[in-house]
Amino acid sequence: MGEFRMPSLGADMEEGILLEWLTRPGASVHRGDVVAVVETPKSAVEVETFEDGVVSDLLVDEGQTVPVGTVLATLAPVGEAPAPVVEAPPPVVIPPPAVVPAPSTPIVPAARRGAHPPAPPLRHRAHQLGVDLGAVRGTGPDGSVTRADVERAAGVGAPRRRVTPLARRLAEQAGIDLVGVVGTGTSGAVRADDVRRALVRPPAPPLAPHTHEPPEPPVPRALTTEPGTPEPRAPETRAGEARATDMRRSIAALMSRSNREIPHYHLTLTIDVQAAVDWVHARNRELPMGRQLVPAALLLLATARAAREVPELNGYWVDDGFRPAEDVDLGLILSLRGGGLLVPTIAGADRLDVESTMARIRELTTRARAGRLRGSDLAPPTISVSNLGDQGADSVAGVIYPPQVALVGFGAVRQRPWAVDGLLGVRSLVTATLSGDHRATDGSTGARLLRVVDRLLQRPEEL
Repeated sequence: MGEFRMPSLGADMEEGILLEWLTRPGASVHRGDVVAVVETPKSAVEVETFEDGVVSDLLVDEGQTVPVGTVLATLAPVGEAPAPVVEAPPPVVIPPPAVVPAPSTPIVPAARRGAHPPAPPLRHRAHQLGVDLGAVRGTGPDGSVTRADVERAAGVGAPRRRVTPLARRLAEQAGIDLVGVVGTGTSGAVRADDVRRALVRPPAPPLAPHTHEPPEPPVPRALTTEPGTPEPRAPETRAGEARATDMRRSIAALMSRSNREIPHYHLTLTIDVQAAVDWVHARNRELPMGRQLVPAALLLLATARAAREVPELNGYWVDDGFRPAEDVDLGLILSLRGGGLLVPTIAGADRLDVESTMARIRELTTRARAGRLRGSDLAPPTISVSNLGDQGADSVAGVIYPPQVALVGFGAVRQRPWAVDGLLGVRSLVTATLSGDHRATDGSTGARLLRVVDRLLQRPEEL
């Protein structure tokens, strides 16, 4: 029997919210299939399963917050069907002798007659169907509301549209009417992606009925509200602000821990990248527009290859000792447009070529900024890179992400005066900075890594 657990999606993650199940009991799943959406302090993440099997049982409800490592679902081996769920038969209720009410005695809602309040499953069912229990006429004992009453109020025999909980939540935050959203899920179910598409392409406003009278001009807000009243904010704005606050708080906690626990040292090296820039320009003339390279791909790849040659900086500080990593999993520090940072991982970065590295950079950047990262994208990196050249910074003295022991920063590639073989000219230069953990290494080890990065960038055709 296999298990699917709440994953750790960052060094600062202690718990997560299960937003949405994308599978069901009895469904077959394969390694890499997305089975759930989990909310972390920084983003909503699509989580994959890492083994094949048949979903036996879902142990955590949507919307529940659980610690990292909690078993969310169990998996049976492929070919072994999960045990069927046998519902207990309903208890036999012997009604009292029938009393025929007078014609003028109506059946009134249970909520107004003082009957026992509906049980939680019934309230949950009413919430699913959007039914107000206070307005339902109860036909059960003592006028209590039954499941049949709720479903009848929602429309007996009428087809009910399936909407996933995450999709319903996004629609409520954005103020979108789900009636106009096209569902692409099973049997036309509305999924979160359908709501996101509706946000991008809002439906056209309905045409106003023809009238001979001109419409009244809009009343300025200044005439309808008291002075100093704050501008009302849309639900999606409030949700975005809450997410940004949670992300900021998470980053603050992790960086405070880093500065408190890690004795940093910083080394800086100016690298001549003229050969690398020329090679990128020449290679781009041969590549289609969608696959063209940027110098950052070479910088990241050179860092990954250098970490393989200097393994003392590739790994984790755990239990008061350094634990080297077998692979170079490169953390790519990304700044989001709305503020905050995410650090997706390029797994096995030292084994990639330049074009594969560029493809992974483009893919991770697009998914991160669209809020569509997967759990495998957030596996713990063994060393991270901060590239703020596109923001105009000349150098980056970064803060190490624990439990890593090193971070490499790159500034902008700029043309500056530079002497080559005694001759002064204008060359493309970049400033590389290493932030190292003094508990694991000393400056000599960090300087060795920067020299390897320099050497590799002088022969970009070999990367």
